[in-house]
This record gives sequence, C-alpha cells and structure tokens, in this order.
Amino acid sequence: MERQPDARRHPHGRIVLWLGALVIGMFGFGFALVPLYELYCQVAGIPTVDQQRALNVQAAAGTGEVAEDRWVTVRFDTTVHPSLPWAVESQERSMRVQPGEMHEVIFVASNRSSRAVTGQAVPTVIPWRANDFFNKTECFCFQKQTLEGGERREMPLRFVVSPALPDEVTYVTLSYNIMRLDDTVAKVTE
Repeated sequence: MERQPDARRHPHGRIVLWLGALVIGMFGFGFALVPLYELYCQVAGIPTVDQQRALNVQAAAGTGEVAEDRWVTVRFDTTVHPSLPWAVESQERSMRVQPGEMHEVIFVASNRSSRAVTGQAVPTVIPWRANDFFNKTECFCFQKQTLEGGERREMPLRFVVSPALPDEVTYVTLSYNIMRLDDTVAKVTE
C-alpha cells in the first residue's frame, strides 16, 4: 500500500514557495531598474542623468566668452539643519557677475561643538530653469565635510554662469541645505 502525501502535513508549503519566488523576482527587478530606465529614456528621447550632467556642463561653460553687456546677481543662502552644530555663512551675501566669467566665493564653516561632526551640503539653484546654466567647478558640496570640535574652515566655491542663461533671468540664488551625517550614513557614503 502506497502512502499518499498528507496535505495537512505541509499546508503552507506552496505559499512559502510562491512568496520566496516573489522575493527573488523583486530583488532581480530592482537590479534591472537602472538598465530599464536607461532604455526607456533612450526610446523616449529623454537624457539620462549622466547625459543631462554632461549637457549642463556644456551649457554652463557656454562658448568661453564673457557676456560683457550683461549682469546677473547671484545670491548665496545657507540653511543648517538643527541637528548639526555648525554655523555656515558665505563671506559675500551676493555678487554681480558677468555670464561666462569664473567667480569664487568663500564659505566659512564653524563647528560649535567639542567633538568632530560630519556634514554634507546639498545645493539648490533658484529659479529652477537657471540650474542648467550654473556650473560649480569647485564646491565643498561635492563631498562630505568633517569639522573637528571648535574648528573653523574656509571652503571655496568656484562657479561660472553660462552666457546662454535666458535673458529674463537676472537673479540667481544658490541655496545650500547643510545636513548632519551620522556615523552610519558617513560610512556608507565613503
């Protein structure tokens, strides 16, 4: 007499297998998202992030000529998250620049605590349409910054506003949101 498999013995076995396959499928789909997104962008004619970055650099660099008949006011703004015991200010609140000309402004950061703290600046250009025409060639926002307790540091920003900036844009604000990176985030970003 042959024994029949007891359906009551493993009533959830099939569900467990399906759920396991679903998890593996979702994991694989996560890896496939980047190539699928790039394929979608290529088919739809949308530049990918890397292509847009290259276009932004080209647009910001412009022709290399200075638009001597035009002036743009660039304002600098910093907001430090309350969890970060820093004070950060630009030495100049604003400056009048000629598009196509390289400029530098110094930001001064001070750690008001007694221990080392790591932070990261996230830039935003306003108005949004000016973002493609504002090129930061050197910026403290490109990498995390660690200030020792009581340390004061000067951090340069070098930038050029493209002559291709639309004529109706006469004011540009570069705003930095500066946030604390805890030890876990700091290790992941290394």
